[in-house]
Amino acid sequence: MMNGLMMDDFQLSLTVLVERAERLNSAAPVVSRRSDGSVRRMTLGECADRARRLASGLAELGIGDGDRVATLLWNQTEHLELYFAVPLMGAVIHTLNPRLSPDDLSYIAADAEDHVVVVDETLVHLLDSIDYDFEQVIVVSGSAASPDGTIEYESLIAGSEPMSWPAVNERQAAAMCYTSGTTGRPKGVIYSHRALVLHSLVFALPDALGISSRDVILPAVPMFHVNGWNLPFTAALTGAKLVLPGPRLDPVSLLDLLDGERVTFTAGVPTVWMAVLQALDAEPDRWDLRSLAQVNLGGAAVPASLIASFERHRLTIIQGWGMTETSPLGTLSRLPADLESLPPSDQHEYRARQGTPIPLIEIRARADDGELIPWNDQAMGELEIRGPWVAAAYHGGTGADKFTDDGWFRTGDVVRINERGCMRICDRAKDLVKSGGEWISSVDLENELMAHSAVAEAAVIAIPDKKWGERPLAAVVLRDGMQASPDELRDHLGGEFAKWQLPDRIEFIEAIPRTATGKFKKTALRERFVEAA
Repeated sequence: MMNGLMMDDFQLSLTVLVERAERLNSAAPVVSRRSDGSVRRMTLGECADRARRLASGLAELGIGDGDRVATLLWNQTEHLELYFAVPLMGAVIHTLNPRLSPDDLSYIAADAEDHVVVVDETLVHLLDSIDYDFEQVIVVSGSAASPDGTIEYESLIAGSEPMSWPAVNERQAAAMCYTSGTTGRPKGVIYSHRALVLHSLVFALPDALGISSRDVILPAVPMFHVNGWNLPFTAALTGAKLVLPGPRLDPVSLLDLLDGERVTFTAGVPTVWMAVLQALDAEPDRWDLRSLAQVNLGGAAVPASLIASFERHRLTIIQGWGMTETSPLGTLSRLPADLESLPPSDQHEYRARQGTPIPLIEIRARADDGELIPWNDQAMGELEIRGPWVAAAYHGGTGADKFTDDGWFRTGDVVRINERGCMRICDRAKDLVKSGGEWISSVDLENELMAHSAVAEAAVIAIPDKKWGERPLAAVVLRDGMQASPDELRDHLGGEFAKWQLPDRIEFIEAIPRTATGKFKKTALRERFVEAA
């Protein structure tokens, strides 16, 4: 064997990204909207310098290699500084989701063995509900003094000299995030420096998200979940302007920022953007969004009807798929060049698929009989995935059954894959409706229901049935001022589905319950309707 003569000892650590931001992209703006609505303007260089001082302050508190630093923060400059400081000093940033229950937060903090927590002043009240003793509490405060017994965030920076970053191994832990815990307790995913660097590089590729120094990025995805979809690190790599929206993610606040900061790229979950669409429909001339080139949606299936609706406002939806375990991006749905001549409706249907694997990611799917399914867009199987930013195990060794003997991760998503390698998620394995021995996709039913002009949102669950085993029930939220009957909606579905696939029951509700990350919370719907059934 002949070896290459390359610098293989060069470490792919986040230090490379942040130091690049300091040296080459230091003037890139960072805009942060505060909880009181005011706006703070800084640069990447200023954030990187403050991160060095912050790291020294944390070291004075005893934080060292591998120690977990928890955060309870919004999308704000202090969170970005911690994204830089904690991994580069050799510690591990552990983002806590403030929307989780106190029980989950208590379990997660204890399981991760967090040492200190950095908390925004608007979230200090949450600490009283968390049954875990942090060694230190650091508070990001505005004009008010920090509570007794806590440390004021700015004092750590003001009283510290900049840290010279220590050497960090690329396989060292950089960040930690927990799954949503929809089945059992939340599980910890530990991201390495190498994984996040490679993920950021691929994010910027033209056929991935195509981010460059000319972009203005607004992450509507929270930085407390899955590394803010890695957008903060990608901004550091490319020198893109970063716009952090703070805690206010209502449609008007988001649209004001998108317009005022001339945002070119934004990302979020579909439920947030459904509300944005309603605001745009109500006041189409209020905001100028001509600079917005791409809206990246993920976290739940994006209906073709939503893609078409945004195009009425000249906005392009690009759907992505991923999980906490995939850092998060695994696939992306861009329309291939040879399909650009298709009618718009066919293009929308293709773009409603969850997409093809991005570079360095591989996918396959396995049927109930254990065999891999053919890529013919007909066979269904559970999606398996592998790649350099896909988890190989969970923290503490839990959930070992999610990983195959040959190194793939079992996602729990049931998919079809076409001959191009473009997948369509049919359902979560636990959400499929098995009626009379045949599978019914709740996702397909939901997407078609939301294509009806009167329907704002729809979620489909399985309810027990003595004859058929299970039957689908649809929970539907109507648009303000609009009406539809169950029979009308079943007639609408009848154009795409066989009669036996149609929901026996359609329930109209005021709102669909959501998880802490904005997805439909079907467990709550099952509790509500299965007992009634």
